[in-house]
Amino acid sequence: MLRGMESSPHSSIPPVKSPELMSSADTGLLVVDVQEKLIRLVPDHKRIVWNIRRLIDGAKMFEMPVLATEQYPKGLGGTVAELASRLKSIASKTAFSSVGCRQIASELEGSPRPKWLVVGIEAHVCVQQTVLDLLGNGWRVYVAVDAIGSRHEIDRQTAIARMDSAGATLTTTEAALFEWCGDSSTPQFKQVSAMIKEPPP
Repeated sequence: MLRGMESSPHSSIPPVKSPELMSSADTGLLVVDVQEKLIRLVPDHKRIVWNIRRLIDGAKMFEMPVLATEQYPKGLGGTVAELASRLKSIASKTAFSSVGCRQIASELEGSPRPKWLVVGIEAHVCVQQTVLDLLGNGWRVYVAVDAIGSRHEIDRQTAIARMDSAGATLTTTEAALFEWCGDSSTPQFKQVSAMIKEPPP
């Protein structure tokens, strides 16, 4: 029997929604360091950027907060144009963890969102350190594994395993978009469906 449900099949008490699920009301998106000079060195980078772009568009559609960072842009260049054009502001940092960036730390503290979906590069450096710091400071963290990357696959796979073991929840771009939507009767469902049907690069 579902928690919160009476034994009668005609009970009007709804089942409890799992706290494991994200929703557009309790989650934000954090885009980490998707920069011109580094992204080109990451295998399958076009697909990674495509997935991040869909997540940014989805977050905007659901009026969710989107934060973004750049690691030492003077040396690594700015965020790739396709994403930069969609981002309201991008915080510059030198710390590998985005939580070490004063602007991002302030925005995180000022947001009531208890959950953050993290995407970007590199998985084993800035993404991983950001995820571990977020977890250490009490946020619930999700990682879209098809929207992160590293120059070397061993680093990416090890980072995914470490973030998983530390308590981050692994997910994918498509799963995240459908969780944010939550119900096929919402006005955004058709837009989410259209994004899901986009052919990959």
